[in-house]
Amino acid sequence: GIVHEDLRLLLETSMPAKKKKALLGVADAKIGAAILEELGYQCQTGGVVAEILRGIRLHFHALVKGLTAQSASKAQLGLGHSYSRAKVKFNVNRVDNMIIQSISLLDQLDKDINTFSMRVREWYGYHFPELIKIVSENYTYCRLAKFIGNRKELSEESLEGLEEIVMDSAKAQAILEASRSSMGMDISPLDLINIESFSSRVISLSEYRKGLQEYLRSKMSQVAPSLSALIGEVVGARLISHAGSLTNLAKYPASTVQILGAEKALFRALKTRGNTPKYGLIFHSTFIGRAAAKNKGRISRYLANKCTIASRIDCFSEVPTSVFGDKLREQVEERLAFYETGEPPRKNLEVMKEAVVEASEVVAEVKRKQEKKEKKKKKREKRRLEALAAAAEEAENSVLETQENDIEPKKKKKKKKQQQEAESEQEAASELEENGLEEEALPKKKRKLIVEADQEEEEKKKKKKKKKEKARDSEED
Repeated sequence: GIVHEDLRLLLETSMPAKKKKALLGVADAKIGAAILEELGYQCQTGGVVAEILRGIRLHFHALVKGLTAQSASKAQLGLGHSYSRAKVKFNVNRVDNMIIQSISLLDQLDKDINTFSMRVREWYGYHFPELIKIVSENYTYCRLAKFIGNRKELSEESLEGLEEIVMDSAKAQAILEASRSSMGMDISPLDLINIESFSSRVISLSEYRKGLQEYLRSKMSQVAPSLSALIGEVVGARLISHAGSLTNLAKYPASTVQILGAEKALFRALKTRGNTPKYGLIFHSTFIGRAAAKNKGRISRYLANKCTIASRIDCFSEVPTSVFGDKLREQVEERLAFYETGEPPRKNLEVMKEAVVEASEVVAEVKRKQEKKEKKKKKREKRRLEALAAAAEEAENSVLETQENDIEPKKKKKKKKQQQEAESEQEAASELEENGLEEEALPKKKRKLIVEADQEEEEKKKKKKKKKEKARDSEED
């Protein structure tokens, strides 16, 4: 019934009713046959069974004792949450998701930085129009706009600062000379403050873009080292993003990878019966740009083939390395040279044999390093546990010492009391001997009572003496 409902949900998309009924009937028959083979139970399928199961699911809380509709809905919600959580947790593409997001953000930043830089150029161009011709790079222009500010305040002292930004003494001198004979209009200090703040924002965005590119490079070297070694991190990340994941890209044939990103042109060509596109996203790699016009299609086909091999190696290898990517890159370089000079390239079998040998060495080295790291981790964990155990022992010892210290004075007090009692017993015995009575005649309890009475009398006498002394001192005063 559960399988039947899942199939029904899958089929409730955009399929004609006849096809749905036919597919559901086939699915029911197959499930029934499988149950009969495995368990030996005769199964009945049809519309009535589906309706009965649906009714049972609807009124399940009424059929089971102690189950309410609210608790059943809570259970369903909890099951849905746990299923979604498990899907997210065990998603094999979760590392690819980081690459997809970062390359999308990188492309968006490129567009935004270009737009904002043009705005800075237009805004600051009213004041210093000659700077646009001298400096063409957006990032450098924004830094110069922030540094110069009012062009009239630019002097020989600021030449060093200009050289640091432009990294060229001739350009710095040209900027200084242009500022003296500029045709730009005068600008108020408030406008300059706004231009400087906006240019500083553009500079910070450009610096963040550099950091993001480094992050993308590190991620690609971890996830798809062969692909990034072959066509570069940015193009490889774009391919993964367009495919949806590295696994999807690995499943694509080379012909699909070749035109990936040129879908519009492909469908337009198919519609108009024109020439289909030769390349898509892989056009951004350096190989196609370096090839001659007549060889662009051939090299793009060859490069797509190598990209497919690299993506499959990265996706399905246990320890991905960049060895295969480097070897595939060499093959593409040799193929380019073959198109230009006619020098025959090496055979794929020879190159792959070399790559396998090198890759095995690299993998062995990586495994050794991982084992060392694990050993170090275990040692650290062991030391940490030993330190915790030692600290616990010290704490226990300190507690025991404090308890012993508390017990010792109590023992001393008891010993003192026992000594006093013994002394008082001896005194009582001596008194009895003087009176001519035997010690054994009195029991122990009576002896104790006599001793206690003597002690009380002595304490009373002492108190009386102290009172008398105090009274005398007060009279003398």
